Amino acid sequence: SNFVNMNKVHPDAIVIGAGHNGLTNGAYLAKAGLDVLIVEKNTYIGGATVSRELHEGWKYSNCSYVCSLLRPEISRDLNLPKHGLQVIPYVGGVTFTQGGDYFGNYDDHERQYREMARFSKRDANAYERYTADVTKQTRFIRPFLMRTPPDPTSLKPRDVGELMFFLKQFYNLGEKTLADTFRFWTMSIADFLDEYFETDVIKAHLAGSGIIGTALGVYSPGTAYVLLHHYMGEVDGSVGAWGFARGGMGSVSKALAGALQEFGGEIKTDAEVEKILVKNGKTNGVVTAKGDVFYADIVVSNLDPKRTFLDVMDEQDLPAAVVKQARNFKIRGSSGKVNIALDGLPTFNGLDPKSQLMLGDMHFSDSLERMERAYDDWKNGTWSKDPYVDMLIPTQVDPTMAPPGKHMMSVFVQYAPPKLATGDWTDEDRDAFGKTVLDQIGSYSPNFKDLVLHAEVRTPRELENEVGLTEGNIFQGELTFDQLLFNRPFPGYAQYRGPVKGMYLCCSGTHPGGGVMAAPGANAAREILMDLRRPSTVPEGYPDD
Repeated sequence: SNFVNMNKVHPDAIVIGAGHNGLTNGAYLAKAGLDVLIVEKNTYIGGATVSRELHEGWKYSNCSYVCSLLRPEISRDLNLPKHGLQVIPYVGGVTFTQGGDYFGNYDDHERQYREMARFSKRDANAYERYTADVTKQTRFIRPFLMRTPPDPTSLKPRDVGELMFFLKQFYNLGEKTLADTFRFWTMSIADFLDEYFETDVIKAHLAGSGIIGTALGVYSPGTAYVLLHHYMGEVDGSVGAWGFARGGMGSVSKALAGALQEFGGEIKTDAEVEKILVKNGKTNGVVTAKGDVFYADIVVSNLDPKRTFLDVMDEQDLPAAVVKQARNFKIRGSSGKVNIALDGLPTFNGLDPKSQLMLGDMHFSDSLERMERAYDDWKNGTWSKDPYVDMLIPTQVDPTMAPPGKHMMSVFVQYAPPKLATGDWTDEDRDAFGKTVLDQIGSYSPNFKDLVLHAEVRTPRELENEVGLTEGNIFQGELTFDQLLFNRPFPGYAQYRGPVKGMYLCCSGTHPGGGVMAAPGANAAREILMDLRRPSTVPEGYPDD
């Protein structure tokens, strides 16, 4: 439903898309005193950051499902807890083996050491070195998240200054760490883990973060950085921790919308933008699919770079080079999602139902080889027949998402190609994909299938059609080295400004990338306010301890 009665005929700024970055961007512009209107194609807000009741009594976080990357600077500055956001950290995780055993990931240091030593004493000792090295990389990258990447070809004082900051950070690493950093950013997650560990199941458990949402396999160069992207968040100051947003991920969007409205911003739902209007080389508004026209001197797109430049802008309004770059932008989908309403809590082979490992993320791929074979299926144009899943049961720590005694299960699935070798996805393909996932879970849980009341199956087709994620790519563009920092989305346009005056990007396809981080939205707002010569309302990044 609409959040407001429309009365903004000519706002100062229009933001296209009420996903978390669009809401963040709008909130900061409104905080600076701008008249802001956000237009959203769906009848609900949040984009992929939503909670939806698709089975009576159950709330599904049916796209994004866990919270960690949301920048604390933004959460505190916009006072999101006041608007209802509560993130409950979850601890632990488990990877089940085909032989009936499991590897448990505990938050208690001594318990974790003993668990690893159960498989390999060498691995238990190596884990100290591994966490120290990954933490070093995390500490290095975090200061860049709330900064605008410099243009390395520009001689403007700000770009030169930002480039100097960048180089200084590299210089401070020291010679050995600098060499390690370049290796880390370009190597595969499998090769990286091989340098520390010898046990298959331990490597498989840790490798998942390097492939989630990415159209690459564990042996593909660049996947070590994707792991870092999943480690650089925090919950209540605990770096690398993950949590559940109470009430589902829609609570994040709801809180951001609350902040936007507190500053006088408005949201218009059921208003899909068909075209960004350009007049004399400047934006002057948008036209919706229903024919409504809203005029504004500033238009901010929260759509991914492909949709922004190829769908809602006229090719004649853009430089030919930008159109070519947008066409070449890598945004390959690789994942699906299954959301399941359960009649009770399932049990898993070998695991005590009261174990704290049940509260965290669960996986069934116990070797890097199985994970790579799952990727082989993607390359062959089909969904993985033995998929890698990231599975959680959030209702164990957040009872608001299901009726008493019942549970909701969230299953993120790698791999599912955007297009099958047989052609586009059909409903039959979607159902067969869902059956593959349910069968895999059922092979590790004796009572799981008897507990299933409802399952929502989402392939890249649904993710694109419903949420606007091109090809179903959850990061709005792959997180590979050629699409990071001043190359994101492409060289010359990494500072959130589009090629047309008054047009900006605030999507996850810009720096620092995907996940429910909100940094792209905030960074874009800072650049817009700078162009308007208004003081910035966007907080600086927090230094790490």
